[in-house]
Amino acid sequence: MRKFDGDKLLVATHNAGKLQEMTEMLAPHGVTVVGAAAMDLPEPEETEDTFVGNARIKAHAAAKATGLPALSDDSGITIDALEGAPGVYTADWAETGQGRDFMMAMTRANDEITAKGPDAPRTAQFRCTLVLAWPDGHDEVFEGVMPGTLVWPIRGEHGFGYDPMFMPDGYDITCAEMEKEEKNSISHRGRAVQAFLAGCFG
Repeated sequence: MRKFDGDKLLVATHNAGKLQEMTEMLAPHGVTVVGAAAMDLPEPEETEDTFVGNARIKAHAAAKATGLPALSDDSGITIDALEGAPGVYTADWAETGQGRDFMMAMTRANDEITAKGPDAPRTAQFRCTLVLAWPDGHDEVFEGVMPGTLVWPIRGEHGFGYDPMFMPDGYDITCAEMEKEEKNSISHRGRAVQAFLAGCFG
């Protein structure tokens, strides 16, 4: 496991929320975090069919373009009754041409599970894969998984994406009914980040 020994880390995302989350988590380690937008980096095309494949594309493209170590993530939801769909196409299910509509995406997920019959499992997993890539081509991979059950109708006002229909194992509320701090402590991204910190800063 290669340790991170620099003082500046590029987070290869144009998502302001993800960038803020990473900045807060890395603050205790004395690392300056910079986002892809601040470096005028284009978003590379995600052509792989796995989370790790797409995360690698983003991390290596950013590291090569800037000469900085770059951290990227790819994440989504896998639904057991749908053989792992939507998976890497989690965000695509919400695309409308006028932005993303996650109510539409959640409705599609529920409709497809229901169509499988009353015995179809409603278990699912939120998954996050982080890749830290160096300019010399080396990378390290970290994964986080949050298992749970899909509920319908949706519940809660917090969170984003599929959070209102996802109830984590061991809880009787959805991610969208949780406060941000509680969700982050058990989330797939939180678990992947903890693995990254332990591996590269521990």
